[in-house]
Amino acid sequence: MDNGISLYPGLDNTPDENLLLLAKAARAGIRRVFTSLHIPETNVEALKKELGLLLKAARHRRMEVISDVSPATLKLLDLPEFNPTAFRMLGITTLRLDYGFTAEDIASLTHRFPEMRFQLNASTITHRLLQDLKDAGTDFARIDALHNFYPRRGTGLSEPALVHANILLHRYGIRVGAFVPSQDGRRRSPLKDGLPTLEEHRDEAADLSARHLVALGCDSVVLSDSLPTDEEITALGQLQGDKITLRAHLMTKDPVQKKLLAHAFTSRLDEARDAIRAQESRPLLKEMKAVILPDNTTMRPIGAITIDNRDYGRYMGELQIIRTPQNADARTNVAAMIDKSECNLLQYITPGRKFSFQFDTETDII
Repeated sequence: MDNGISLYPGLDNTPDENLLLLAKAARAGIRRVFTSLHIPETNVEALKKELGLLLKAARHRRMEVISDVSPATLKLLDLPEFNPTAFRMLGITTLRLDYGFTAEDIASLTHRFPEMRFQLNASTITHRLLQDLKDAGTDFARIDALHNFYPRRGTGLSEPALVHANILLHRYGIRVGAFVPSQDGRRRSPLKDGLPTLEEHRDEAADLSARHLVALGCDSVVLSDSLPTDEEITALGQLQGDKITLRAHLMTKDPVQKKLLAHAFTSRLDEARDAIRAQESRPLLKEMKAVILPDNTTMRPIGAITIDNRDYGRYMGELQIIRTPQNADARTNVAAMIDKSECNLLQYITPGRKFSFQFDTETDII
């Protein structure tokens, strides 16, 4: 995934803090940097001094730099007119186009400036605009989209609004990203109330929020606040977009079950009412040429990860995530439990969707 961090020169961080943030992000495998150049509270003189240094450092690490464009941006950078080449020379590689650009303008830009990428505002996208872009001959290979973030509490998007926009964009082959706020790092001025795309993420752990966005169809996630923690940066660098990852706690010490739980799975197409059934678990167990003995055959609450033992005959190795509470069964082991805060993600493991588990420590799954 092309995930990112945000930099706000001239605002909250010192130049050294921003350079260190860039270095940490690059080491974590993060390849995008978002910056906004028209925040009213920014110290303009400090921004002008710092911007070139930060852009040079990002270019040295081969990171994509995304900047939104407005009349204030042109004035700040002493540009007489909108010219993508001038932005490219500064080290900005992607321009986020919002108000003031018609479909014809955007289509023209994608052909006239092949060295640049252009980004739509995913939060205000409409079917009409997308169709107009197509009719105007836009090169969609040079386009992606990014949702807004919302500094004021109570103004973030709803989940249905984000999903609707993502579906529209994906119909046209456009990848889409969104923002998550930091919870334990430095939040951006002036409100310091987080910068989420979804309102429900304002006070939620960044790692969980990021995995929720993936479940909702986002192709990239950007940490939006000024100085996220090392843990948040690392988690974003490890984020995978091809499956839903669930944090869980092991309930077994059996090496066979632990080895099975380390795999990624696909939810079966014939969806069960009471559980998510893994398509690959029984064939995988056969490949392992192993036997699962009865172990922790307790009650199965919502979020229990179960594996059928040898007493279930040909179902041995059947892995499920429980959706509806079920009584104990001596033929079924409770191998692990989804963290309660993660159970909301179960609804997105639809038929054919891939999923995997992330356990408390690396040694848990060895």
